[in-house]
Amino acid sequence: MAFRNGGYRGWLLSLAASACLVSWATAQDYRSPAPGSQMPLSGYQDPGRPLGQPAQRPPIMLAQAPHQEAEQTMPGASQPVALGGGLQPNEHPLMPAIRWARDGLHNIQQIEDYSAVLVKREQVNGKLGDEQYLFLKVRHRPMSVYMYFLKPEGLQGQELIWIEDQNDGKMWAHGTGLKSVFGTVSLNPTGGLAMEGQRYPVTEVGILNLVERLLERAQEDTQFGECEVKFFPGAKINNRTCTCIRVMHPVPRRNFLCHMAIIFVDDELNVPIRYESYDWPGRPGESPPLIEQYTYLNLKLNNGFTDADFDIRNPQYG
Repeated sequence: MAFRNGGYRGWLLSLAASACLVSWATAQDYRSPAPGSQMPLSGYQDPGRPLGQPAQRPPIMLAQAPHQEAEQTMPGASQPVALGGGLQPNEHPLMPAIRWARDGLHNIQQIEDYSAVLVKREQVNGKLGDEQYLFLKVRHRPMSVYMYFLKPEGLQGQELIWIEDQNDGKMWAHGTGLKSVFGTVSLNPTGGLAMEGQRYPVTEVGILNLVERLLERAQEDTQFGECEVKFFPGAKINNRTCTCIRVMHPVPRRNFLCHMAIIFVDDELNVPIRYESYDWPGRPGESPPLIEQYTYLNLKLNNGFTDADFDIRNPQYG
């Protein structure tokens, strides 16, 4: 799928600046690895071949922090004045980025499907959970999701399928261990069983949903100021070169969702492949607590998925 050259910089700025997404991976004042280093995700093991998954996957690596001087190599990059036709008289500084973001959203909507290894860690009911690894397949038309949990051990082997406007809006799922005796069951995606240990329902999974939520938040943020934005080119996730943007709201306000955040956009694919957000520190000098973190690794676009990839009758399911 071809993307219009240069369009992603505007919308990725809007995503970051409007949704307040920031990361320790590029915030040099916090717990960053040394420039040029890479950190392996802990204990990843290939479980086999769940429902169409490739037999082998390359090693998974965490984001590589860009050099501190990277910001200085992009004069004016932290100012979106040239985006979306530039800043018009008497309009909010986010509006040029929002215009570019809408254009970028159109490009993402043209993607038919994708697969990835999703690594996520999130606060649920005020408690930060462990990392979860899952193999993910998404199709946009109709919106379809397949998940196979890889880690932690207690979730490994669980599968679920959800297709928009099918099965009365419910998802199909089967567990492992004692839960496997129930076979495949239909669950309300927002019900207690489906949401156990999860911050968002399966209906909100995926890159397109992420971008749409951030655009909605961007429009709301045009009512407020107090937003600091910086670019860091040359960041890497799993050896893929990305542009990342760090955003900070210095003062806690009810209208802001978080204190700091970052979004990484793959320079070749022109889609966001990582974002995370942090709350304000409880005390001066403390590190900001993580709210949520999502990384799309080994992302492959337009695989030609069919109904069989999201069918519980597929012999590879279960």
